[in-house]
Order: sequence, then structure tokens, then C-alpha cells
Amino acid sequence: MNARFDLFGNDIAAKFGKRFVAASLVIDQSPLPKATQELVSLRASQINGCGFCTDMHTKDAAAAGESAVRLNLVAAWREATVFTDAERAALALAEEGTRLADTHQGVSDDTWAAVRKHYDDDQIAGLLCLLALINAANRLNVIARTPAGSYEPGMFDAMKR
Repeated sequence: MNARFDLFGNDIAAKFGKRFVAASLVIDQSPLPKATQELVSLRASQINGCGFCTDMHTKDAAAAGESAVRLNLVAAWREATVFTDAERAALALAEEGTRLADTHQGVSDDTWAAVRKHYDDDQIAGLLCLLALINAANRLNVIARTPAGSYEPGMFDAMKR
């Protein structure tokens, strides 16, 4: 598959990308567990059909020590026993927050209560910002048809400076 548009080769898109990565540093430095960040990013990317981000977050999570079993079960997290209650709450929020147009209520009160039970305000802020960021990244890459498969962990580290 060829990209419809090269987001990495265009000056405007590259400038935006650098700021996008800088915004992600706020989330990286938040108290939201890194494993939760990757699981949430992976699940939203799966829902949105973003191959590039699915590739990236799977590889980043694996490089950080995440198990293949957990990564393979993210799409079926409800039926899997390998996730904590806190991770399950975050994955439910990821699904409902990504599928806003699929329901009139957005995020359900039950999901919000589960998130409040397991995360403090700073972690919730991290989760909300992460969901906004990953959904935006998914849309950019799906629209541009950025191909998946070539991502290497740490590939964007230089943009974080």
C-alpha cells in the first residue's frame, strides 16, 4: 500500500507532527501508567482501523516489556483475564470515547464511574488527553493512508527534543 499523502515529507505536516509529539510528552510525563497508555492507544487505533498507529503502539509496548499475550488480547479485552480492573476501565473509556458517534450518550456513567474508581484526577487528565491525541493521530494516518509495518520503536524520539 502506498500513502495517499506523505505526512512526514511535507513541511506543514512535519511542523504539526513535531508539535503533536511535544503534546504527547505531557501525557508521557503524567502519572498514567505507561502500559495503560499503550493499551489505550492500541485499542483506539484498532477501532479506527489505523494500521500505522496499531503497528507503532504494538511495537512500543513490546519494546517496553508488554507481553505478547496481552497485546494479542487487547481487541478482546472483555473476555480476557490478563487485564487489571483499572486497565479494563481505561479500555472501556477508550472504546466509548473513540466511538462517540455510535451512541447518543458518549461515555456511559458506568464506565465513567469505573474510571473514577481506579484513577486520580491527574491520571484521568492523562487518559482524556491521550484519547484526544490518539484519535487525532488515527484520523491523520487513515486519511493519508500511511502504511503500516515499517515503524521501529524510538523512531520519533528526535522529535521530542
